[in-house]
Amino acid sequence: MKTFDGHCLIKPDDLHWRPSNLMRIPNADYLERTGSEHLGARLWRLPPRSANTLHKHVRSEEFFFVLEGVGRMRVGDTTLTVPKHGGVLVGPNELRQVFNDTDTETLWLIVGGPEELEFLKGSKSQTDLSKFYPTDPTQLPPELVGAVWPPKE
Repeated sequence: MKTFDGHCLIKPDDLHWRPSNLMRIPNADYLERTGSEHLGARLWRLPPRSANTLHKHVRSEEFFFVLEGVGRMRVGDTTLTVPKHGGVLVGPNELRQVFNDTDTETLWLIVGGPEELEFLKGSKSQTDLSKFYPTDPTQLPPELVGAVWPPKE
């Protein structure tokens, strides 16, 4: 992996918001334009009664930080409540999922690194998604029983 050289200013207007592939959660990638191979940083805007994917990593540690609202997440069999400006560090082998079981939006900043080699541009490695999603990644936590997410299109 190459080390990033220099600096890169990213302004809010530079961000591109899009729904995530599986769970349709609005997110914006801060570092996609920098070419960093060591860090990823993404904003996740969780609507009420929603959840992101249940997943883990092979190499990447992730730091979850709540910018707005009250964060909820499960790590393994533990459910955590994360206050505004609180954070949680999760190692690569732990299953994790951020979710929102409230009636107001929650904004998370999630920073991780190093980037998974399989996902780097130009990687020739075959990606074995079962390493990241050992169970159904779209399953909702028990706190969202009865909720329908992602929304039907």
